[in-house]
Amino acid sequence: MDFGLNFFPVFTPDHKSASQFYREAIALSQIAEEYGFEHVQTVEHYGTPYGGYSPDPVTLLSAIAARTKTIRVATGAVIPAFSHPLQLASKLAMLDNISEGRLDVGFGRAWLPQEFEWLGVSIDESRRRFSEGIEACRRLWTEENVVFEGEFHSFGPVTLSPRPYQQSGPPVFVASASSPESCAAAGQAGYHLQIVPTIVSPETVVEMLTAYRKGWADAGHRAGAARIQLKYNCYLSDDRDEALRRGEEMENNHVVLMSQAAEGWLRKSSDQYKGYDKLVDKAREYDFGKALSDGRILAGNTDDVVRQLDATREEYGDDLCVSIQVNSGYTDFRESERTLRLFAEQVAPRFRPAAR
Repeated sequence: MDFGLNFFPVFTPDHKSASQFYREAIALSQIAEEYGFEHVQTVEHYGTPYGGYSPDPVTLLSAIAARTKTIRVATGAVIPAFSHPLQLASKLAMLDNISEGRLDVGFGRAWLPQEFEWLGVSIDESRRRFSEGIEACRRLWTEENVVFEGEFHSFGPVTLSPRPYQQSGPPVFVASASSPESCAAAGQAGYHLQIVPTIVSPETVVEMLTAYRKGWADAGHRAGAARIQLKYNCYLSDDRDEALRRGEEMENNHVVLMSQAAEGWLRKSSDQYKGYDKLVDKAREYDFGKALSDGRILAGNTDDVVRQLDATREEYGDDLCVSIQVNSGYTDFRESERTLRLFAEQVAPRFRPAAR
């Protein structure tokens, strides 16, 4: 099992300024690199406190790449529906060069109705735009004189400049929210996988991973080459009671801001997002204790978190990279740094040799 660092900002300006959050993200990424973490990643969201402080992952990851040397930088995820593929492929290729080949590209569909409305994109087209965007980016990274004729974009002939640093283009990940079918398709296509176990049941995660691994194997891709990232919020302290108290406080902040962002589904429906109209009610029913017992978050002292990760490995497999969030922006930097160092020094070595 390997480990990475995830930044999903969920906070309001009264807790932290944007510039302070970005400085902290860069500093924590440098610390994670010191301890041999595999990657650092961030999201793409707009206009609300739920993720909106990261409207462009490439900008933040470029700053991180310029201040690090070995840790991979990953989008988790960029949204093809919101960008022309030539623009998206170009700026990702630029980041691949800035990082000298350390880029992993996670692609996602997005799910907040207001983001689609604000950007003038039909939410009912999201799946088709997602697939077309990935195809266009991959062709632009690997081919010359590309002529692309898609449902939403037609262009060319054009040869991308700059070319990616990685000759075959950056590794592609698919971010899947809850669909075993999309995981199977990702495996069949030879893409890697990003999952957030916090938002689905453990049974659903098992179904998603089973479908993905079967799709990968059935398509004849090289055994052991698939990369799977699982993302968890992590609240860690030498004092279990303090970790649980702070964890519950921060999870409640996350749920409140997520449910506010999800209220767009109260006035919108789409057959491409079945069940999303119930998200607000589900968020309001959130229970920290149940989430902890279900293995949807990591919280407690170091022994607690080791046991939780042991259970994760036993249930989901050992071919995983766990990406932890220690600073959502709601958290004090000293607390985030303490959590990261505790995890790196006392938890991670139980699953892999210390890399420091």
